[in-house]
Amino acid sequence: MGLVVQKYGGSSVADAEGIKRVAKRIVDAKKNGHQVVVVVSAMGDTTDELIDLAGQVSPIPAGREFDMLLTAGERISMALLAMAIKNLGHEAQSFTGSQAGVITDSVHNKARIIDVTPGRIRTALDEGNIAIVAGFQGVSQDKKDITTLGRGGSDTTAVALAAALEAEVCEIYTDVDGVFTADPRVVPKARKLDWISSGDMLELASSGSKVLLHRCVEYARRYNIPIHVRSSFSGLRGTWVSNEPQGDQVEHAIISGVAHDVSEAKVTVVGVPDKPGEAAAIFRTIADAEINIDMVVQNVSAATTALTDISFTLPKTDGAKAIDALEKAKSSIGFDSLRYDDQIGKISLVGAGMKTNPGVTASFFEALSDAGVNIELISTSEIRISVVTRADDVNEAVRAVHTAFGLDSDSDEAVVYGGTGR
Repeated sequence: MGLVVQKYGGSSVADAEGIKRVAKRIVDAKKNGHQVVVVVSAMGDTTDELIDLAGQVSPIPAGREFDMLLTAGERISMALLAMAIKNLGHEAQSFTGSQAGVITDSVHNKARIIDVTPGRIRTALDEGNIAIVAGFQGVSQDKKDITTLGRGGSDTTAVALAAALEAEVCEIYTDVDGVFTADPRVVPKARKLDWISSGDMLELASSGSKVLLHRCVEYARRYNIPIHVRSSFSGLRGTWVSNEPQGDQVEHAIISGVAHDVSEAKVTVVGVPDKPGEAAAIFRTIADAEINIDMVVQNVSAATTALTDISFTLPKTDGAKAIDALEKAKSSIGFDSLRYDDQIGKISLVGAGMKTNPGVTASFFEALSDAGVNIELISTSEIRISVVTRADDVNEAVRAVHTAFGLDSDSDEAVVYGGTGR
C-alpha cells in the first residue's frame, strides 16, 4: 500500500468530537497499510473569527502580522489532531507549513507555492509516524517570513505535498459526499459525480464551485495527482478528479455541472476613446494594482462620439482598490466616468462535451429566458458558457439551467453535513 495525503476542512474538525472522528479515519488508513500525511484546516469558523478580531484592532492590518495571526488556527487543529491520534495508540507528529517545507513567494495573504521540500515529513514517515501538516501556510523564500496562501489554501497545500511526496492519491475530505452537478445548498436535487476531468473541475472551481479551490485543481492537473473528494461525515464513495477517467468512466459527460458566484462586482469605464491603446491602459492600471479580472465586454463605439464603454468583473474585495486606481489614471486614459455594481452574480455551464454537441448554447439561453432572467454580460470558452445577471436572480437561474440539461437527480436529495458545502 502506498502513501496517501488526506486533507480535512474546517467543518470536519469543527469541535472535539469531529477531531476524534477524523483521527479514527486517519488511523484506519494507517492500519490498512498506508503511509499517511494529513493536511488540516483551522477548526470551524476560527479563521473568520481571527479576521474579525484583527479588524477590531486595526482597520488595515499589516500583511506580515495578519499572516502570523491567521496561521494560529491551523496550529491549534494540527496539535489537537496529533493528540487524538496518539490517544488511539499511534504516533503522530505535527508540523507547521514552514516545518513541512512549503516554500512560497513573499506576497502576504495570497502567497503562491514556489517549492516543497518535505524532508522532515519523509523522516517522520520513515519512522512509522503519521505526519500532520498545518494547511494554508508556508514560509517565504527570501525573507523567511510566515505566509498564507489565501482562503481555501489548505487544498493547495495538500496537493503540493502529494506531488512532492509522489503520493498515490490526495483525498480531500469535506462536508459533502463529493463533487455535485451544482451547489446542493441551492439545488437540492443536484447529482453527485463519480468522476470529473481535471479540466472540467478547473472550470467549475474558477466559476464559483466551492468544493475545491481552483489553484488546487490547477496544481493537481499539472503534476497528474488524482484527487478523491469525499465526506468525513460518511463512508460513501466520493468523486474522483483526474486527468484520465477512473474505474468504469470511459468518456466525458456532455455537461459536468452548473456553477455560480456572487462574490464579484462589475466596473464599467464610461466614455473611453475608441482608439488603439485605451483598453491596454485601463487593464495595465488594474494589473499594476495587483487585481485579477474575470469577464470583459466592450460595447460598439457610438458613431457620433467615437466613444465606447468597457465593462469587466473582479472580486468585490478589490472593488474599491480598482476604482481608486482608475480615478488616479483618469486624466491619462481619458474616459468620462466610472460605474460600480456589486449586486451581480455569475452563472456558468461547464462540460467538455458541449463543444461537439450543437444546441447547448441555445438551450442554456432558453432556460434563462423561460426563468425570466436578464443577461448583462456573456463569456465563453470551449467548455464553458458564463453569464452575469442580477444577484437576486442567481439561485433561480442555477435551478432552471440545471433542470433544463437533465442534471436533476431522481434519488435522495444531496446532503450538506456541516452546513457550508466545503
